[in-house]
Amino acid sequence: MTDPIADYLTRLRNAIKANHRVVEIPASNLKKEITKVLYDKGYILGYKFENTNAQGVIKIALKYNPQTKLPAITHLERVSRPGLRKYTNVANMPRVLNGLGIAILSTPKGVITDKEARQLNVGGEVLCYVY
Repeated sequence: MTDPIADYLTRLRNAIKANHRVVEIPASNLKKEITKVLYDKGYILGYKFENTNAQGVIKIALKYNPQTKLPAITHLERVSRPGLRKYTNVANMPRVLNGLGIAILSTPKGVITDKEARQLNVGGEVLCYVY
């Protein structure tokens, strides 16, 4: 596998389309940090890290609207990829859906959202857009 973050996003996207409640994803430190950001911003119900083997597994409970059964995550888009990395500074920070969505960035301060990066005045690699 050449792009584990794209695999992570694709597994989430497929589980949402199939209306699954829980999805299991092979763990890595970067995927754990992205999962924490999604949880903090309210896009997923919960998560659990399990060390069943050397790599471990992330179990993510997906969030749906109880009345309409629509998922909290409607769009996941990989921005920076191994063949073409996308970096940004504070002046050119992307705004997803005019501030309604989030861009997840990998910065020297850790994996954070675009709004937090503006507050901390740091740039970094734009991993994905979520809304």
